[in-house]
Amino acid sequence: MSRLPAPSLASPTGPTAFNHMNTLINTKLNALVSILQRLGLLTEDLDYHIIRASMVIIFLFFGYQKWWAYEADRLITFISNGPLIWWLYPVFGVRGASWFLGTFEWIFGALLFAGFWDKRLGLLGAAGSAATFIATVTIIPFMPDGWDASAGGFPAMTGNVPFLMKDVVLLAVSFYLLRQDAVRIARK
Repeated sequence: MSRLPAPSLASPTGPTAFNHMNTLINTKLNALVSILQRLGLLTEDLDYHIIRASMVIIFLFFGYQKWWAYEADRLITFISNGPLIWWLYPVFGVRGASWFLGTFEWIFGALLFAGFWDKRLGLLGAAGSAATFIATVTIIPFMPDGWDASAGGFPAMTGNVPFLMKDVVLLAVSFYLLRQDAVRIARK
């Protein structure tokens, strides 16, 4: 039985090649970081401001939809199966429930927008945002036909469940903003 020769330190697959690859990667990453710094994209709070702005836009557009009959009709399945929001229909009716949600989405969006200047208002907007997405995420287990039986059921999402899954991320974003604003208020 013959033995294979031991790899040489100078071989293309040895440690020298690994070091060369690390040097190449570090050089490219350093160049990228330098470009991002010159563009101002690595400022301390850029991510925080982008996330806040994106939530303002989301609440603006989603709130706007709630004023129209087409959206009120589409919400019936969601609101009817929401363990935290089912009561909206007996209290306000189909259109009234949609207007109620749209009003509060605009209020929370306006508070988040005001949070650029006043963190106390931002904190209120983030709390409202978190409440909004807690209400929508809790619909997921109760959504009829939300798990495709032909694919074995859970976790094979179908119907309206994939649409609601985005709210898991939006809930996390809401908690991020809530924490950030609370920390900034506490520092004052």
